[in-house]
Formats: sequence, structure tokens, C-alpha cells
Amino acid sequence: MKKGGTAQLMVQNKPFLILGGELGNSSASSLEYMRPTWARFKAMNLNTILTPVYWELIEPTEGKFDFTLVDSVINTSRENNLKVILLWFGSWKNSMSCYVPAWVKTNQNRFPRAQDRTGKGLEILSAFNKNNLDADIKAFTTLMKHIKATDKAHTVIMIQVENEIGMLTEAREYTDDANTAFDSDVPRELINYLSAKKDSIVPELREHWSKNGFKTTGNWEAVFGKSLATDELFQAWHYAKFANAVTAAGKKEYPLPMFVNAALNHRNVLPGQYPSAGPLPHIMDLWQVAAPDLDMLSPDFYNPNFKYYNDLYTRRNNPLFIPEIRFEPSDAAKVFYAFGHYHAMGFSPFSIESTKTPEEEPLGKSYSILAQLSLEIIKYQGSDKMEGVLLDTQTKKQEIILGAYKLIASHDYTLGWSPDAAKHDWPTSGAIIIREGENDFIIAGTGVVFTFSVNGSVNSTAGILQADEGKYVNGKWQPGRRMNGDQDHQGRHIRIPVGEWGIQRVKLYQYK
Repeated sequence: MKKGGTAQLMVQNKPFLILGGELGNSSASSLEYMRPTWARFKAMNLNTILTPVYWELIEPTEGKFDFTLVDSVINTSRENNLKVILLWFGSWKNSMSCYVPAWVKTNQNRFPRAQDRTGKGLEILSAFNKNNLDADIKAFTTLMKHIKATDKAHTVIMIQVENEIGMLTEAREYTDDANTAFDSDVPRELINYLSAKKDSIVPELREHWSKNGFKTTGNWEAVFGKSLATDELFQAWHYAKFANAVTAAGKKEYPLPMFVNAALNHRNVLPGQYPSAGPLPHIMDLWQVAAPDLDMLSPDFYNPNFKYYNDLYTRRNNPLFIPEIRFEPSDAAKVFYAFGHYHAMGFSPFSIESTKTPEEEPLGKSYSILAQLSLEIIKYQGSDKMEGVLLDTQTKKQEIILGAYKLIASHDYTLGWSPDAAKHDWPTSGAIIIREGENDFIIAGTGVVFTFSVNGSVNSTAGILQADEGKYVNGKWQPGRRMNGDQDHQGRHIRIPVGEWGIQRVKLYQYK
């Protein structure tokens, strides 16, 4: 559901924030392996599990389906008060077709593979073959029918269609069908879209099209020029069409929200050296026009460019959901920034079950804070009254404007009070800030210090009238200590130290 400048996930007609964790790729294939993990999820304050559904295991023999594993994960999640997002490991997983059934893999005449430019087959199903598409649709729609029929408690809340689609070793396929399509006219659907949206498509796509004079007739190279970038555009169009056909068929059976995820390129390499043609930010227009039944395009993070790529993925009215991010301590700060600055739908580190000390995980402490604040976050999503900060050694301070006040957020170590402040690498810190009244703020996070001034005024000074730490219980604020002493440095700042997590409600005032 649209709310202001963002979108909210609705679960049984109520907005829902995903405090998630994604299972390792093979974990959900074994009930025995999964048995001890549920207590870890509870200890880390998760409310959602992202779990693969393996095509080869639900349809080991063509036309005969076995949902034992799927049902077990869903039912056990429900028993543990967890929602579920299913990840369809169908035709592609991390570019490759490693989870398709043996009866597909071993019958290449019926289910052809993509080929490189020498004609060599790849471990990737061709996106240009109807048999491949029909088999995927049949399995996926059977899955969706089963979920609709058995999940009466609505434990499953969203579906990822395929996983990290993209071509490797080549920017595009070179099967006969692919070559024929490449030499044919660019689909009029795409040309009409580009022509109508010429000034609003993402700059990367516009620049590439402009190099060939914004042509609107001819085959792919005639319109976009001869390059690997053009090859990628072509392949992206057909991957998106394939994914949309699967999505549309699945939604016809059970219309849950559905999305695709992308393996991000951050190493400045060429298409094919990274997974070419996936739902990447520089080609998101192609995905949006070719796959209108998808609800969003989502980034998977295994690189340090968190702000950069989130900025790219929140263009073109694309809601932000982070279904996969490397499981590391910095997630505990990044999640505050994702919800506060980007008004994200959800956040989900990968291989969440791998922790051996869930009670000590920094992410679990952040999830505890965010769970308490969930109703407030939902209330202010899409408005200009909520922001986030993300700080580290490179970004030690951040300025934000909320209402009449300018807030300077600084890393806790800038105070110099900690012996660790002299270290070269500071731990990542972050916070979420909500302006709930003219002078009233909620500040929550870890490792941050806030100072305040009156925005645009040299005659008035902002003071801290009161600061209370506390917690929310069932959405109701329960104040703890009044922090108007050493804790706020006698009215100089609001502080949540590194290694601590907290919520403070702060009331400001102005004096001359």
C-alpha cells in the first residue's frame, strides 16, 4: 500500500515491518538441521524468516509434488510467531540453474540451456524457450495453490521469484532463438515506454540510449549501438519477461506480493563478469516495464556501498526491501538507517541461523528496539518526520533538519571519552529519529551523540528541556530514568554509547 513517498507491506490489512533473517541456501532442505534454529530466531527478536523453496525437492518427478519441507518450515514458523517469505529457487539461483529437477537438467533437447558465443552450453536454462518457462510456471503455480489452500493463518506474507537472476561468462545468451530475437526489432512496448519517459528514466539508461541518438526503430544494436551494455539490455528484457510470466501466473492462483532480487555489481567489471541483466539499478526501467506484475526490485548486499545502492534502488518509485545482506555486526546500525532514512519495508541478513550466540548478536539488540518502535515507524513512514543516520570512521557526523531544529548526529567516539576512540576503525553506529511533535523527538539506536540548534536562527538557542530513557510495551511508552544530568552532559547532548542500545524521548525548547 502506498503511504506518502513510500510503500508499506500489508499483512492481514495491517502495515508490517519485516525484521527478518534469510536462511542459508541449504538449511531448509533438512528438517533435522533446522530443529535447533528456532530458539535462535526468538533470541534475536526476528519476526520473519526468508526460506528457499527448492524446485528439485518439491517436484523430484515431473508432475508429482512433495511439500513436506515447505509445510514443516511454515508450520514451525507459525508456532514460533514468525512470518515467512518464500524464495522460489526455480529456473535460476545466483544465475545458475542448480536447483532445477534432474528431469529438467538431463533433458537438454526439451529444456535447452543458454549458450555462450562459441555455442557451448552453460549451466543456465535459456530464457528464450517456452518449455523452460512452462515447466517453471507449472511448478510455481502448484506451489502457490498449495500455500493458498494450506496456509489459512497467512503465515506466508511475500514471495521472491527466482534468485539473483543474471547471465555469467557472457552478457547475453547466444542460442539460435536468442540470436533471432536480438536481430529483430526492439519491442514496440519498450520503445513507447522510453519515448514517453525519456526525461525520467534512470540516467545510466538515458545516457546509453543517447549515445546512439535516441533512435526508436530497428534491432537492438540499431537502437542502442553495438556494445556489451546493449547485450545486457536485451537479456534483461527477456529475463524480466520470463520472471513476469511466472509472477503473473502465481498471482493468479494466490496474489501475494512478489519481488525479485539482484546480485550487485560493485567491482567495475563488465556485464558477464558480474551477473548481467538482473534487476540492477542501471537497467531498472527495463525490468519495471517488462515485469509490471512484480511489486519491487530488491538489492542483495555483499559490498560496502550501502548508501550508494539504496539511493539507486529507491528511484523510479521502487519500494526498498533488503532481502539479503552479509550477516555482520554493522547490520545492527544499517538497519536503523534503512528504516529511518529510506523508510524501508524490511531488512534481512543472510544465513541468520549460523549464529552460535544469538543472545549476544548486535542485530538482535537493534531488532528489539525496532520491534518496540514498530507502530511509531509505521505511523511516520512516507512522511518528512522520520530520518536515520549511519556513522563510521569515514562519516563521523551527519546533519539533518526536522521541523524547526537542526540535529547534528556524531559518532560516539568523537567525544574522545572511550579508549577505543583512538583506533583506526570505529564500529558502525546508527540511529532512527522521529519528530512526533513540534519540540518532541524519539531517538533510538546505538553509538550516537546528538546536539541541537534552531534551524536558520542566530538569536535563539535550542536546549534540552527533558530526556527520558524507556521502552515501549505493546505500543505504550514506559519511561525509565530522567537523563537530565551526566547522561545528557548537563543539557549539552543526547547520547547512546557504543555497545549500548536504547530509546530516548526528548523534549527541546528555545531560549535567547
